[in-house]
Amino acid sequence: MAFPLYHEDTKRWRNRFLRAFVSSRLLLWLLPLGFISLFFFFPLGRILTYSFDISVLTPRNLHLASDVLLFTLYQAFLSTILTLFIGLPAAYLFARFNFPGKALLRALTAVPFMLPTVVVAAGFNALLGPRGWVNLGLMNLLGIENPPVQFVGTLGAILLAHVFYNTTIVIRIVGSALSQLDSRLEGAARTLGADSRRVWWHVTLPLLQPSLLAAGILVFLFDFTSFGVILLLGGPGFSTVETEIYYQYNVFLRPDIAAILSLIQILFTFLLMTLYARRQARQAVPLNFRPQKTTAHRPETIGEKILVGGLVVFLLLFLVTPLLALLAQSLLDRQGNLTLAYYQALPELRRGSFLFISPLTAMRNSLFFALFTVLVAGSLGLISAQMLSRPGRLTRWLEPVFMLPLGASAVTLGFGYVVTFSGRQGSPYLILAAHALVAFPFVVRSLLPVIQAIRPNLREAAAVLGAAPGRVWREIDLPIIGRALLVAAMFAFTVSMGEFGASSFVARANSEFATMPVAIARYLGQPGALNFGQAMAMSTVLMVVTAAGFVAIERFRYGDIGEF
Repeated sequence: MAFPLYHEDTKRWRNRFLRAFVSSRLLLWLLPLGFISLFFFFPLGRILTYSFDISVLTPRNLHLASDVLLFTLYQAFLSTILTLFIGLPAAYLFARFNFPGKALLRALTAVPFMLPTVVVAAGFNALLGPRGWVNLGLMNLLGIENPPVQFVGTLGAILLAHVFYNTTIVIRIVGSALSQLDSRLEGAARTLGADSRRVWWHVTLPLLQPSLLAAGILVFLFDFTSFGVILLLGGPGFSTVETEIYYQYNVFLRPDIAAILSLIQILFTFLLMTLYARRQARQAVPLNFRPQKTTAHRPETIGEKILVGGLVVFLLLFLVTPLLALLAQSLLDRQGNLTLAYYQALPELRRGSFLFISPLTAMRNSLFFALFTVLVAGSLGLISAQMLSRPGRLTRWLEPVFMLPLGASAVTLGFGYVVTFSGRQGSPYLILAAHALVAFPFVVRSLLPVIQAIRPNLREAAAVLGAAPGRVWREIDLPIIGRALLVAAMFAFTVSMGEFGASSFVARANSEFATMPVAIARYLGQPGALNFGQAMAMSTVLMVVTAAGFVAIERFRYGDIGEF
């Protein structure tokens, strides 16, 4: 039975709602677009103008750039291979087996990825560094004065930290795909006489190729643009594109060479992303996915129990040991006695300190920038996600534009800021802009899937009942996306607390606004037990804050909705 009057009213109110929405939509677009243009595209454009100095392209500079680029590619390739080598068995563990503590262990694997790079570096310093627990134990055991394990300043330190940092990417992406593969495909192969090895190589692995490619590309990009790990664990003996930009500008005072390296980094990163998108589109394979609960089972055979037990123990040791070593270094003195002296020294500014502020002031700075990042990135991200949720040609074009900061280097961004805003170096507003820009894509991708999942008929029903667009958003959208807003806010907060690359550039001109990661890096680079202990104490505080933020994200997110 038809109700023409009802349909006419519905159409009229829907058209009224859409006209009001479109009139305000163009104005709202200007806020995130203006922010991205001023603090992302404009600084990158200024870097390009620096790069067009032909006199800089000398054989010596080109040779330096090629050597740095080759090593950057080499360490990123090795790190990616090792991450896949460790992450793939772990992904298989979570995808195919149920065991006690599985959910907790899976959440634990994601904690390192959320940690700031300076905390990861501090953790490995606390475990394997010259004053780390391994060297202290060996020195006491062997009765020697010099540390026998040379870890910091080696390629192995860089690779191990990268694997520690990025293993969860493989677990999340490949494990999710593996857990949803139709097990009947493997069953059919076994029926035809294939053993487990042939099933894996000829059936499962080819089907996982798109997810393996996605995980490998993401890991490679993170390793290619790694800064804190190379700077703090690799030392001056190893130089990547990221660290060389930092050294050329801040140490050798050659912004022209830094601009050339920044251009190489930008072009290579976006070229890699473009090739990945095209390859991914060609290799997509339609599959009948199965719920994860139907593909996982408890280990039954002796071999399966040994496999599961071994992988669980390895993951716990690999992921937890550096973090526990960090905590212990902040609570124990060099004689192994329990002490809070390093935490009690955080408010102190000692004479001759490399910073002009106390560690406690750096912590306050980080908290200040993080809270304002939540406000700025949260507001702009919410507007952008709300706009992007409406299909259209403009939306399809702008969505990848808003994601570009994810593919850009924070060091390159910081260098662009000091070049573009040369008269405002060290300004807290530039630090806030850098933090908000880095957090902005995380906010958008946390909110957008949830907003897109809202049923349109809810908004239409409210409009039919006379609600204005603003009231529709307040009473329909906002209650639904409330939890996603909390997740986005925690992402913005934790990303800001751990941001290091851009802050190391901008805050260098004015230590008054140095953040915790910058302070940790500087204290780690200074001699003395107290400097080292204060760095460990600050790193522990930052680790606890980051872990709490991750717990909140996992607690409030809508299942697996969202991309991070």
